[in-house]
Amino acid sequence: MIELYILLIISIGAGIVAVEIKDLLASAISLGIVGFSVAIMFILTQAPDLAIVQIVVEVLTVVIFVGVILKTTHIDTTLEDKLNVRDYLTKGIFALFGIFFLLFSILALKELPQFGMPIMKIASHYLVKGFEEIRAANQVAAVILDFRGYDTLGEATVLFTSVIGVLTILRKIGKIK
Repeated sequence: MIELYILLIISIGAGIVAVEIKDLLASAISLGIVGFSVAIMFILTQAPDLAIVQIVVEVLTVVIFVGVILKTTHIDTTLEDKLNVRDYLTKGIFALFGIFFLLFSILALKELPQFGMPIMKIASHYLVKGFEEIRAANQVAAVILDFRGYDTLGEATVLFTSVIGVLTILRKIGKIK
């Protein structure tokens, strides 16, 4: 449980750094640290499906942010000669923060159960009581439609809303004649 609090503190710290720092690239990396620590928190709370989505979204956004920042900003080479103590301090803090984050990530990933080991005891209830309570021949359909009906409805709503959003953005402007 202490790992969650530590990751929460790391997330808040990286969020503050992302808002306050002047360097856009360092800000994008700080946002990536926030997202990946949220993904690790999902893993620790046994929500691997959310963690997978968070990791995919985080990788894509960090890559896009870094690409846009490198493409749109001009790096002045004369600034390299004007490094001062504050620049070294900032780089040192980021290096220390990155090492700290890496160590806690490794510790969090060691806590995962072995592949194939059940992590949720509720699934056994679905398998044992599914036929008795639902009288469904297909246990997968019974779990999706009966035991987790609201969850499935929510997922379908999110998918429908995202499809409508994409179609709205990609539609042709004007009337079809």
